[in-house]
Amino acid sequence: MKGIIVKIVLASANKGKITEFQKLMPNDEVIAFSEILGKIEIVEDKDSFKGNAIKKAQTIYEELIKIGQNDVIVISDDSGISVPALNNEPGIYSARYAGEGSSDKQNNAKLIENLNKNNLEKTPAFYTACIAIVYKGEVYTVHGWMHGNVINKELGEGGFGYDPMFIANGFDKTLGELGYEAKKEFSHRTKALNLAKKVLDVIL
Repeated sequence: MKGIIVKIVLASANKGKITEFQKLMPNDEVIAFSEILGKIEIVEDKDSFKGNAIKKAQTIYEELIKIGQNDVIVISDDSGISVPALNNEPGIYSARYAGEGSSDKQNNAKLIENLNKNNLEKTPAFYTACIAIVYKGEVYTVHGWMHGNVINKELGEGGFGYDPMFIANGFDKTLGELGYEAKKEFSHRTKALNLAKKVLDVIL
């Protein structure tokens, strides 16, 4: 981004995502929207990762405009894991698979339960990340994917979400066992963010 320190407002309340974005964009000022706007509930009612990402980014952008924060970039991410053998569940419901307000542990337990119901110890799965960028009223979106297998147990303490249950292609350990430094080299969010950075290079 041409050596400019960019102020980026992240349209997320997910602490794991916020930390990951801050680590992936160390040269930019990345802050959570709540630091400026306080608590805002955004209903993720679209039928795709792209739709939800755009809604989150646009909602926060419009709220920032109302308080005179005109020259900011809002970035949102909607992401999740899909298991083809389970009709691509949890998919867009990944963050609330076990119900609204559910924890990572509860969501993982629900996925393990459904895998066991189908006698699946290990089965193909993939992560999708869609990043939406809103800047000066314009909307841009990019996607990234990570393929591998999901297993019916949790291994490792690293990462967040379904990381302890996911083994990426080419590895024999879960993302929870590999830890952040390894994951960031090939994750769906890293891939999407690398594309997002190219978009920012063009628009800034």
